[in-house]
Amino acid sequence: MIGMLAVSKAGHDRGTTYVIIGEENEYVYLADGQVRGVDKPKKKNKKHIQVIKKMQMEKPEDGFVDLEIKRTIKMFQEGANVKS
Repeated sequence: MIGMLAVSKAGHDRGTTYVIIGEENEYVYLADGQVRGVDKPKKKNKKHIQVIKKMQMEKPEDGFVDLEIKRTIKMFQEGANVKS
């Protein structure tokens, strides 16, 4: 699941798009490149997110970068708005 986009289904951040940057048992670590950066990801239960399977980021060798995460989410959101 690492590198895939996900949308929060529950909590105060409901509807927010993130990139999954880590996994641990039933939890995932999410970053959006703005409020939640790679250095301080959001820990969220897997059942509280909806994975977007049509788009995925490649995991860089040196780790994820906030700017690339932000760009990927923006490209996804602009593409989603065009198709609507």
